[in-house]
Amino acid sequence: MSYLFTSESVSEGHPDKVADQISDALIDHFLAFDAESKVACETLVTTGQVILAGEVKSKAYLDVQKIAREVINKIGYTKGEYMFDGSSCGVLSAIHEQSPDINQGVDRTAKEEQGAGDQGMMFGYATVETDNYMPLALDIAHALLIELATIRRENNEIKYLRPDAKSQVTLEYSDDNKPQRIDAIVISTQHDDFDEEQAMLAKIKADIISILIPRVKAKYPKYAHFFNDDIKYHINPTGKFVIGGPHGDTGLTGRKIIVDTYGGKGAHGGGAFSGKDPSKVDRSAAYATRHIAKNLVAAGLCDEVLVQVSYAIGVAQPMGIYVNTYGTAKVDLHDGEIAKKVEGIFNMTPYAIETRFKLRNPIYSETAAYGHFGRPNETVTKTFVGHDGSKLEREVELFTWEKLDYVDQVKAAFGL
Repeated sequence: MSYLFTSESVSEGHPDKVADQISDALIDHFLAFDAESKVACETLVTTGQVILAGEVKSKAYLDVQKIAREVINKIGYTKGEYMFDGSSCGVLSAIHEQSPDINQGVDRTAKEEQGAGDQGMMFGYATVETDNYMPLALDIAHALLIELATIRRENNEIKYLRPDAKSQVTLEYSDDNKPQRIDAIVISTQHDDFDEEQAMLAKIKADIISILIPRVKAKYPKYAHFFNDDIKYHINPTGKFVIGGPHGDTGLTGRKIIVDTYGGKGAHGGGAFSGKDPSKVDRSAAYATRHIAKNLVAAGLCDEVLVQVSYAIGVAQPMGIYVNTYGTAKVDLHDGEIAKKVEGIFNMTPYAIETRFKLRNPIYSETAAYGHFGRPNETVTKTFVGHDGSKLEREVELFTWEKLDYVDQVKAAFGL
């Protein structure tokens, strides 16, 4: 019996994602000027206002107002009519020093003994559904909004788009868990005001179907056959969507954790990522478990896998590793036996994770919209401006946890 599964995504202009991007821009600047910075930064955005709060231990001094404004303008909130723009919004900082009670559990004389920054459990997931080992529905939902943002910035084919948008993709699966086709697509996009609402709705729907969808199919040809003439489209289903962004809804850091991860596939430990330096295992260990899951699937061990790791605050060694292959394992081992072998391949102490993935580098702004996983691993040069106007250039490697650099070790360990 076939079944349906749905995932959603949100654009970089969604208020929660605005908050995530500001928080991660602050992380990047702190790490660029002081790699040992300890940061937990939360952002709230609402009509004409940004509020920054959190804990920091760093040698770097930042102009946090300037950084927040640059992020907002880059996203596209540049007009007063949006009731939230980077040049005129207020920015209030309530950032203070990190609690020494937390810090004493993390820092150690020997870095290798660094404790976890908090307790909790983190999950990583991978599947053969896509070339990047991500769930298909989420990957298409991201692709729709990435392309919609490109069209908005081009301001050519569609000229009325504003930054806030959401997408949702429903896939039909066969009874053997293979995606067959797209059953439904939902897109809600903020737009300029129109004189006639019905004409506006008709134009937006026509433009999405005739301009956006063909561009996505052309840019992602391996997904093209999932599109069909029977897709149910719901475009701006509530009608008018002029008031949006932080003026329409208050945004907070860390409220889109399913969009950030696997679209509802697998599991989630509950911890958000953005605004946290890599000593916080909510972030770093979630990256490490994704790396494990992806390398296991890429090595041919299984078609789908969920990996869990858990920690106690201040303790270096994890409480344990759990593996669920959903019955797709290609080796004659129980999942518990697979987990034991995984423990011997991947060092999951916080310090080992930080060093393996080069996490004390300014690599986080790129993660703060359109998901932290399934993104291309690449090296880029980034420029940071200090509070005194001095410039710092850094060459950094992005999405290191997406590398397939443990495939050979997995194959050797499991005799694949």
